[in-house]
Amino acid sequence: MHALFLNCSLKKSSEGQSNTEALMNEVSSRLEQHDVTTESIRVADYNVAYGIVDDAGEGDEWPQIIEKLKAADIVVIGTPLWIGEKSSIATKVMERLYGSNGMTNEKGQPFFYNKVGGVVVTGNEDGAKHAIASVVFGLSHIGFTMPPETATYWLGEAGPGPSFIEAEGHKHEFTMTQVKKMVHHLLYFAKLHQQNEIPVLEED
Repeated sequence: MHALFLNCSLKKSSEGQSNTEALMNEVSSRLEQHDVTTESIRVADYNVAYGIVDDAGEGDEWPQIIEKLKAADIVVIGTPLWIGEKSSIATKVMERLYGSNGMTNEKGQPFFYNKVGGVVVTGNEDGAKHAIASVVFGLSHIGFTMPPETATYWLGEAGPGPSFIEAEGHKHEFTMTQVKKMVHHLLYFAKLHQQNEIPVLEED
């Protein structure tokens, strides 16, 4: 079983670890304890064009990410919060996923079928549940299975203040309890899909 983490931080990898990455690592490390291979990519490191398409042509590196998505059983979107919203990169990723919905598996279903999705959000401002709701609906709409409680988030206190890493968010009881629930449900539903794929809709 393989899990792909799409980190939608505005920082490139060269700028160091992001707070979103730190919380995503809490999820990935627990999946690895259950023999799940994981890969995390920083979307900001790729040249991802705008558009509701699967391939925007010359220079667009989204098709590289698509190949990684095809190989994944579990896909987790991670985003920071800015002005109470998911990041602009997370929005772009959701748009490109939507534009790739016409790509199908061998059964003619969108290739996102039989994959389970999750969400990780960090920020020192409000908006986590709004961002989670947006991503969960978007993934479900294009074919991902969204199990219960497959999201975790960490928020700082109201107003400016330390973010996840500096505030030692990995010690926050609620956040880490949600991490454990998230991993449990992602694994359970991914295994279900391995044993029982979604059947093709029969024509009337």
